[in-house]
Amino acid sequence: MTRTPLRVGLVGYGLAGSVFHAPLIAATEGLALDTVVTSNPERQKQALAEFPDVRVAATSDELFGRAAELDLVVVASPNKTHVPLATTALEAGLPVVVDKPIAGTAAEARALAALAEDRGLLLSVFQNRRWDNDFLTLRKLLAEGELGDVWRFESRFERWRPQPKGGWRESGDPEEIGGLLYDLGSHVVDQALVLFGPATQVYAESDVRRPGAQADDDTFIALTHAGGVRSHLYVSATTAQLGPRFRVLGSRAGYVKYGLDPQEAALREGRRPGTAADWGTEAEELWGRVGAGESPVTGGGRPEPTLPGDYPAYYAAVTRALLDGGANPVTALEAAAALDVLEAARRSARDGVAVTL
Repeated sequence: MTRTPLRVGLVGYGLAGSVFHAPLIAATEGLALDTVVTSNPERQKQALAEFPDVRVAATSDELFGRAAELDLVVVASPNKTHVPLATTALEAGLPVVVDKPIAGTAAEARALAALAEDRGLLLSVFQNRRWDNDFLTLRKLLAEGELGDVWRFESRFERWRPQPKGGWRESGDPEEIGGLLYDLGSHVVDQALVLFGPATQVYAESDVRRPGAQADDDTFIALTHAGGVRSHLYVSATTAQLGPRFRVLGSRAGYVKYGLDPQEAALREGRRPGTAADWGTEAEELWGRVGAGESPVTGGGRPEPTLPGDYPAYYAAVTRALLDGGANPVTALEAAAALDVLEAARRSARDGVAVTL
């Protein structure tokens, strides 16, 4: 018997809403994009052009006014709105997906988690980079013991954007929760914690490099994990020469991988999951290398086939959680643990000290 798709209300149709959430929701069996909330007339037209059957609302109040017609709310609006919108959705009896970062503080994230648990509702955090091609490949290598005991994990999410773009993401107003620490930092910290477990110490350096910039645009975070692994994490908009996305050093071998997962670029170009058999795949010349004793740049090691990236897996897991009692793919408490690290990193960079968690 075919189930009626779950009706999804999407709040926000900027980068996160239009490039990531809406296409992935629409491509997920069991979900239907019912309503898009945006007050921007151009974005309203864009939503209707891309999804002709969708309803458009100018305000979240309008959406929550007919909460009974929805089965899931996705919050993809500016960071400062995440907590109030998620709170309103949960209090209206609706499960919620919130884009990262779920909140500005770990305490707020835990309060949301407690509210969701009290209401018996799903609260999930969109950490799509857990389904990047290189991350999935690294998890496979670790599971198979290919690298031995990992000693050091280097992760870079670097860009070359010498001119600030402006907008709330680059605002210096603390209420906006802007800057790279909470933007790209949310990704690299989450990945490090998933791979190597909780952190016990955090050290960070954070700078505002570009003329006219207001928020951090060049940040380094060093983590000491409880298991002994050290993670060195870099997020930057000021990197004229990009380093490897991953460099993982173990007792048996290392893994070095350059380049970003292709899914974001594909989504930006208007490609959609499910429309091509090669979704999330990359060319062989972009594969990382596994080896010891030589540089991968000079041919050291062996090519390691990169697993296909799989952003659609996130909403497929959300659907299973709602319909069949499956596991929440990313919990609010996991997001809170990452926020503990981000808050410690901000404190470390400000005071010039290592922070013990």
